[in-house]
Amino acid sequence: MTAPDSASATDTESAPVVDVFDGHNDLAWYLREERDYSVEGLNDPSVSPFTTMDQLAAGHVTAQYWSVYVHSSITGADAIKATWEQIDAVQRFVTAYPERLAFARTAADVRAARDAGKVASLMGVEGGQQIDESLAVLRSYARAGARYMTLTWSTTHSWADSATDEPVHGGLSTFGREVVAEMNRIGMILDLSHVAPSVMHQSLDQSTLPVLFTHSCAFGLNPHPRNIPDDVLDRVPDNGGVAMMTFVPSFVSNARREWVDAGEQGTAPEVTVTQVADHCDYVRERIGIDHIGLGGDICGVDELPTGLGDAGQYPNLFAELASRGWSQTDLRKVGFDNAMRVLDAHEDAYTTFLGSADDAPSAANGRAASAGNGGVAANPASAGNSASAGNGPAASAGVES
Repeated sequence: MTAPDSASATDTESAPVVDVFDGHNDLAWYLREERDYSVEGLNDPSVSPFTTMDQLAAGHVTAQYWSVYVHSSITGADAIKATWEQIDAVQRFVTAYPERLAFARTAADVRAARDAGKVASLMGVEGGQQIDESLAVLRSYARAGARYMTLTWSTTHSWADSATDEPVHGGLSTFGREVVAEMNRIGMILDLSHVAPSVMHQSLDQSTLPVLFTHSCAFGLNPHPRNIPDDVLDRVPDNGGVAMMTFVPSFVSNARREWVDAGEQGTAPEVTVTQVADHCDYVRERIGIDHIGLGGDICGVDELPTGLGDAGQYPNLFAELASRGWSQTDLRKVGFDNAMRVLDAHEDAYTTFLGSADDAPSAANGRAASAGNGGVAANPASAGNSASAGNGPAASAGVES
């Protein structure tokens, strides 16, 4: 990975102080690929260039969805195993830094961590293939603290179409609709980043709870297939959801996307914090301030925009937005309050699910698990079972996760 720019300490000193509830950070996958899952030294930028404990503090990151991502080439029982290894990694690094991080499952946990001055640490599963067509596995992830699931990653799988792959199902399959219903029932947030527009629309048709787009930008500014089309954005207010703007260069910049599409020849066009702010402006003007958030995808790409090069540089974005006339109330909404509202909306369903003695739904949801699913427990594998680099194909350095 390319080392981030070093502007965070000086450029943010006079920036507005705004708490951040970020939608997506791939530190756990970075630890798998670069550190053999070691959680030592995570306050050293030479060990973890994009996310350290001090960077989180400098960025005023108050709550973080840590992605428990598995590359979609890892399938079946192997995907379940790798997901539990990712959950284990998050639990281990949260435990290793108790003075800085606090594990959170509920909205109440997030508020308690915030009051204690710690980063509330939740998780999100980044790819529906990671449940291996088992709602029991979905529920086990939710019990462990995975509060959202991205319905696909970059490839279409057995029950949902991806934005960056060939469609197979016309959106969601019948089982895909069962997944949406079960996620609503147990208070697990639908993440509609990565999915095909057909899945976005069908999920918005069906969901009774607010959705997130945890790391996307506006298609109207940059027509990358990973961005959110205007006709989908226009439906987000009625759902109560939040579109969380990301820092992935080719999603932010049209010139950068065209450079990537042309084969990445020559010097890459620079992408800056001002262009991320442009996406925030665009979404605010189209659907209102109550439906914007931030999901940096930090640690998920090998390069970030100038001025947003690590987890300490969120204040640079708030300074840019403030210079455009955004009020402190506006900044609090985009930074923290909107994401918190979506989590709050799921609190009753989730806490009921956690407290239920018999949470097995109808027979339609009791389909047999595929090979290996029956042995999934509510706790992850021990650290000694963590995957080595050879346990499955890895995402390349330039692949957004």
